[in-house]
Amino acid sequence: MLDARLVALMAVRQAYVERAARLRMARDQIKDQSWVEEVVSKVIAEGKRASLSANIAEPVWRTLIEVSIAHQFDAFGRRKAFRFAA
Repeated sequence: MLDARLVALMAVRQAYVERAARLRMARDQIKDQSWVEEVVSKVIAEGKRASLSANIAEPVWRTLIEVSIAHQFDAFGRRKAFRFAA
């Protein structure tokens, strides 16, 4: 089933997001707008090669990136709270 495969891939992506939160030294390192634009540009180009409309690829990835950044902020905050509580 395609949706199950997409969910599994998103879980892998989430694990990378959480790992990045553990590696960040400062909260302001989490969001980098130039990186966001680079990723979206690459996704649109890859989508074009795969016959995926930019009208689908771009908003989907922008949403995915934004919720991933929010998740990384949460994970970063939990990491800091855990460290100070110990």
